[in-house]
Amino acid sequence: MKKISILRVLTVFMVCFASSLTLVSCKSKAIVAEASVKSNYLTADKIIENHYNNKNNFSTLYIKSDARYADDKQTQNVTAEIKIKKDQQILISIRFLGITMAKALITPTAVNYYEKINGSYFEGDFRGLSQWLGTDLDFNKIQNMLLGDAIDDLNKGKYTESLAEQTYRLDDVSSNNTKKSFFFDMDKFLVKRQEIKQTAEDRMIQVAYSDNKVYNEATLPSNVLINTFQKKGKTEINLDYNTITFNEELSFPYSVPNGYKRIIIK
Repeated sequence: MKKISILRVLTVFMVCFASSLTLVSCKSKAIVAEASVKSNYLTADKIIENHYNNKNNFSTLYIKSDARYADDKQTQNVTAEIKIKKDQQILISIRFLGITMAKALITPTAVNYYEKINGSYFEGDFRGLSQWLGTDLDFNKIQNMLLGDAIDDLNKGKYTESLAEQTYRLDDVSSNNTKKSFFFDMDKFLVKRQEIKQTAEDRMIQVAYSDNKVYNEATLPSNVLINTFQKKGKTEINLDYNTITFNEELSFPYSVPNGYKRIIIK
């Protein structure tokens, strides 16, 4: 296995849920004004309400996924096993040829992960990790991204709405450096894409979802495509959810192997 930074894979996982990365710009070809679309026009509040009307009723979720990591220098295929105890903890295991190369245990108050290649581990809270990565993170952002939900709590923001190409779009109207856009299908108001941009730092992220499947407990995407862009280059993670089960009793084993060096964030 090439010396891909598995730590980098986990880092990108976490960065992708942040609210202060960049956004891929997307030119809207029509900003809601044509008579042909007026009958389908909805306000931002109604779009948000419809999005949260989608069922999301489970206690645990197990996902087994093929994961493809690519940056400007290399490409690597691994397996990602994701266990979620809703609103309480997430365990992500990265494996190559059946060997666990990295693990991350995430709770609302703590982030812990280790990676085998460099023999390193991190223990801390979201504040320290956010400062290190230069982006705002929390547990809900990570959980929402994996589930195909809007990364942010849309009820807490203010947005302008538009309709183009059978897709509703919400743009954050806050005046700070971070700009966010959310794209929803017109049928079930599921997230098709969410984009976040940090202009001053010239960083951006796009998370796109496809092939949604309806389960009794929730509707989940079958594919999650994460693209991050910054001055250093582009990184892509493509997740294909192969196995999904709900409400099984799951264990969340996590322990750092002996001899690993702790990453200290100052």
